[in-house]
Amino acid sequence: SQRLRYLKDHALRFIQDLRNGFKVKPSDVTWVLTVPAIWDSQGKQFMRLAATAVGIYMTSDNLIIALEPEVASVWCKQLSVKDFFEEGSPGGKMEDVPGIQYILVDCGGGTIDITVHDILPDGYLKELHRATGGPWGGECVDENFRLLLKDIFQTDVWDRYEKEFPAEFHMMMYNFSLKKSSEKEEDVDIECLYNLTKLAEKKQDMPLFFKDKSYVTWLEGTIRITYKKFVSLFAESLGEIGGRIEALLSTPGFKINILLFVGGYGSSKCLRKEMMRQFGSRCTVLFPRDPQIVIVKGAVLFGKNPKIIRSRVSALTYGIYESVVFDHMVHRPEKLRITKTGLYCADLFKKMVERDQSGDNNHVVEYKYLPIDIEQDTMEFLFYCTEALNPKYVDDPGVKKLGSFVVPMHKVSVEGYRIVIVNVKFGLTEIQVSATDLSSGETQKINLDFLTK
Repeated sequence: SQRLRYLKDHALRFIQDLRNGFKVKPSDVTWVLTVPAIWDSQGKQFMRLAATAVGIYMTSDNLIIALEPEVASVWCKQLSVKDFFEEGSPGGKMEDVPGIQYILVDCGGGTIDITVHDILPDGYLKELHRATGGPWGGECVDENFRLLLKDIFQTDVWDRYEKEFPAEFHMMMYNFSLKKSSEKEEDVDIECLYNLTKLAEKKQDMPLFFKDKSYVTWLEGTIRITYKKFVSLFAESLGEIGGRIEALLSTPGFKINILLFVGGYGSSKCLRKEMMRQFGSRCTVLFPRDPQIVIVKGAVLFGKNPKIIRSRVSALTYGIYESVVFDHMVHRPEKLRITKTGLYCADLFKKMVERDQSGDNNHVVEYKYLPIDIEQDTMEFLFYCTEALNPKYVDDPGVKKLGSFVVPMHKVSVEGYRIVIVNVKFGLTEIQVSATDLSSGETQKINLDFLTK
């Protein structure tokens, strides 16, 4: 929350300075918060709560949760040749060529997010495959470097160093992170900072830690890692990225023309070289010149037109809790519920959208529900998700509760009018759900994350 507060205050001051001191309120601004596409609903809800705590989230209209690979795609599709590294650059802009299909790989520090888009005739985008990815970003390489140092200096020395000198440890890791973006293919020198040197020397002379290790040498205060060993630190990450891209390229019906890499980790020459080696003969492989700021710029464009992603693919199967008249031939006996109006089957999973189903951003589905108890004065709606395509009950293995809300119901003399209408709008980064009691006209609204696994 404090990071968001700082960014909010800084942005408002900057806007006010541009407007000669004219006061700007948070509610005057449309805020776009970007999150990894593979984040679950809890992550997005946390961001909304954090935004509320610092005064950003005032109404449902002034805060947009955007997926990072999507906003990157929005920005990159309108770039020209000069905005990419020369290797593999096409002529013109992607948005000028309807029908182009491309894979966008958002290479962040923590996660890799991968999405597939098709450019429509009007320049809008259609998602062809649900977002995929995992924890294989730049920090995966950092962790391999940390393990390398732990192996060199031995577990007891290294663990004590991390525990007693965390600031210096993080400085050492930061220094290494800068090396990942180097354009030079040569041995890598990392300064061995003061406290690590002192701790190690208490155990034995420094050169002894490097004995019988051909991939690393000690040079009076500097750790020199061979370039071959340095590249090997990327192997796990690049292997996972390459494997996911290969699977998408092999998907029946896809005709991928371009691979596009963005994000801070995308500036790594090791990554660029390996992706060109694996896929350069099959696709045009593109790397923007400023991959670190692509998401920020794309978020601005997305904030001006959130519907530029015309349709999305559902990452999971989503449904709602439902009770229907009990059928002894169909329903499990333990699901029987007896009310004043009859026998009902409880815990049924009413499917609203299926995994891998494409949904237009204007697609609205309407459902009608009746109370099962004549004295019922509220109706609770429970939403669930699962990787299964056709779950039957909400307590089936793998089914998880996603969210809920309650609609008050007024008693009326004509039972037939005790109807609640539920409208579900698919195709956005968060599905919008509203429920209205027809007898009272009262409506409840909620944003549920139905699109990110």
